[in-house]
Amino acid sequence: MPGDGGSGDDRGSAGQDQGSGDSQAAGGSGTGSGAGPGERTAGGPGGGPGPADCGTGGTPAGQAAEPTPPPAPADPAAGPAAYPGAESSAATAHGWGEPSKVDEFDGGDLAGWNMYDGPGHAGEGTRSPDAASVQDGILTINGDSEGKTAGMAWTDASQKYGRWEGRVRAPASDPSYNALLLLWPTAENFPVGGEIDFMEMTDHTRQSTELFLHYGEDNSQVQGEVQIDATQWHNWAVEWSPDGVVAYVDGKEWWRTDDTSILPPGPMHLCIQLDWFPEGGGEVKPSTMEVDWVRQYPMPESEQGGGSEEGLLDGPLKRITEGGPDAGSATRGPSGG
Repeated sequence: MPGDGGSGDDRGSAGQDQGSGDSQAAGGSGTGSGAGPGERTAGGPGGGPGPADCGTGGTPAGQAAEPTPPPAPADPAAGPAAYPGAESSAATAHGWGEPSKVDEFDGGDLAGWNMYDGPGHAGEGTRSPDAASVQDGILTINGDSEGKTAGMAWTDASQKYGRWEGRVRAPASDPSYNALLLLWPTAENFPVGGEIDFMEMTDHTRQSTELFLHYGEDNSQVQGEVQIDATQWHNWAVEWSPDGVVAYVDGKEWWRTDDTSILPPGPMHLCIQLDWFPEGGGEVKPSTMEVDWVRQYPMPESEQGGGSEEGLLDGPLKRITEGGPDAGSATRGPSGG
């Protein structure tokens, strides 16, 4: 779903709200309407229908997979991992080299982030910098019983093509709260600018995680889902190149598309959001998400050649080795279908 990860009206000085899960409504798979950032989909900075509009999003979680054994370090002779989870990161497994930007949340503030400050997703609740805090090297975003939550954007780290990775865990939550890592168009031109929600937890038990890639004037979407216990720490990564988009968890590929016709047309930036999709009625349980670190990697010029013309990979994507998360699946269609 679209995220609000831009410099939208509810983010700090940038003001707009990036949709977070524009493609999801309270655990659904929705899409945004493409109006201003505040009207984006549930995955992005703005409001808009959520994953529930994707048709395939927000499906009930299946049996969680066993914890993923980490891949062997790139250099067995090397010393201890430089940061938590490095040995099971996509960057280590696939040799992404040195990151161009890192935040390990070991400071006392969130300097460098554009904090959302204003109405919540689709105008529901509020987004406030006060709902995000850093302690003991961990970023925590809290969502309260009245829909007060937080979101943040790395707007000064915009780039076209690249790799992003974050280490996240989220306790079981209220059904109205979705936790996201997403890429949002820096031009704030959703939906034509696209949106990549490469980690969207629409299942409140946090046993299933989805991906939504938004594209086109009508905010069409492709979607994937992986069964994994996201209440535990996992490394979520995305690689966006001229040839397609690939999603990883704990260094293992679980989703991809080689359809170059649906790729974002311009620079994007990383956003972290805990979005509220009120279902109406009943008491809302306060919910949280935690982030240990995030890293951004440039795409080498040698890998920025022409893209292929292959279509979306349909059906189960058998790309996870034994011991990894269950294979994801991808579907395609206009949002709201």
